[in-house]
Amino acid sequence: MAALRIAIVSHIRHPIAEPFMGGMEAHSWHLARGLRARSHDVTLFASGDSDAGVPIRPICPEHYDRAYPWHDFHGTDALNDFLDTSFAGVLDDLQDGGFDVVHNNSLHRYPPRLARRDRVPMLTSLHVPPFDALLRAVHEAAAPWSRFTVCSARQGQAWWPAGAPPEAHVVANGIDLADWPYSGQGDGSAVWAGRITPNKGTHLAAEAARIAGVPLTIFGTVEHRDYFETEVRPRLGAGIRYAGHLPAPDLARAFGAASVALFTPHWDEPFGLAAIEAMACGLPVAATDMGAVREVIGDCGVFAPAGDAPRLASALLAAREIPRLRPRTRVERRFGLSGMLDRYETLYRMAVDGVAAPWPDARFPPIELPPRSAHRLAAQ
Repeated sequence: MAALRIAIVSHIRHPIAEPFMGGMEAHSWHLARGLRARSHDVTLFASGDSDAGVPIRPICPEHYDRAYPWHDFHGTDALNDFLDTSFAGVLDDLQDGGFDVVHNNSLHRYPPRLARRDRVPMLTSLHVPPFDALLRAVHEAAAPWSRFTVCSARQGQAWWPAGAPPEAHVVANGIDLADWPYSGQGDGSAVWAGRITPNKGTHLAAEAARIAGVPLTIFGTVEHRDYFETEVRPRLGAGIRYAGHLPAPDLARAFGAASVALFTPHWDEPFGLAAIEAMACGLPVAATDMGAVREVIGDCGVFAPAGDAPRLASALLAAREIPRLRPRTRVERRFGLSGMLDRYETLYRMAVDGVAAPWPDARFPPIELPPRSAHRLAAQ
């Protein structure tokens, strides 16, 4: 397709930089670099300490989790005011910056409201289960030029229980397969990777591995220190170890050396990027059956109810017998970066073309946004 000038708006909890804190950071980073490699002119709106190999327009000087740790400030007026002020400060640039289309990964309500009110071509990707403030904005903002993606059909049902509008699309997350090379044989051990926080269920992986008698290595950033100290650290030892937060190349080598991955979400999992990264390296998966887990892993895993360590231990032993080429083939067919970018490019063009579509705005409530050049906002 013809080259576009694209603004990618990221969330600002963590920097968009390696090593990634989680799947959302990896998504924005690979999206920016992948679009640039396709000759698009890409600007990343993110925290100022981000580094994705494209020009950065800082939404804030540094990621907010340093000054407003999520587990202390989530839902507080202090953090909400900071987020509102930060995103209000870039709305003028998104509207007047000469961009052909905006890809919104922010998880904030202002960008989709801007798109719908002022016919700014935008694709908003929803990476989490619905929460109230963003849910209202999403339901109000759909239009031919304001489109949305979810990364699984299960996630789409969560956002639109009564049925998704025609402006909503399923686009699975994609990875660069070259970053996650296939390994034909493992050493019998298990791996777990992700953010170490209660809704990722790290403790359950450790307990299941202990029951199964399978060595387990845990990788990832300790996001919730109290959880790590009370639920994870006491389960270390006797073949269960924590090996820190690794850059992607080192993590890929660790995946390739193991024989099975544990994936243990304790929330309505929208997708499961860590699962497909491990699968690309040849690992079958033992997983808790939450959200879109079955949809993503398919016949490359064995599933257990959330919170049931003995059944997860049985799933771990059974999954280890799945041929390694099967998960690699599934990722190649369904979850490549190139296919994801192809789909996004199609939706960008639909959003751009949709600006000229007739649209009965009178059917919808007014879209409220802060005034241009606002410096201090109240939550709507």
